[in-house]
Amino acid sequence: QVQLVESGGGLVQAGGSLRLSCAASGRTFSTYAMGWFRRAPGKEREVVARINWNGISTYYANSVRGRFTISRDNAKNTVYLQMNSLKPEDTAIYYCAADRNYNGPYNYWGQGTQVTVSS
Repeated sequence: QVQLVESGGGLVQAGGSLRLSCAASGRTFSTYAMGWFRRAPGKEREVVARINWNGISTYYANSVRGRFTISRDNAKNTVYLQMNSLKPEDTAIYYCAADRNYNGPYNYWGQGTQVTVSS
């Protein structure tokens, strides 16, 4: 089992950048695939990016590809989401999640961190 805590959210102007971090507890972090998801007001939760256990494989939603970068540091039990060229439509609560399977269903979730992008 793994516990996740996100940080790094906040308010930023359009075109700006933020880096989200997700710190995981436990000694088995390196065996988990990790994902970032988001839920915007009035919308369903959607996947933003995923990364496999060793960082070799990544996936990005079309809406963020080329602007966001997911990475992980297994020595620090942390996964990151670098978000550049932010747009107002990126406003959402961002969650990190973990699963043994890169393709999900992602059974372990953090509490979320708010990202607000002003126009």
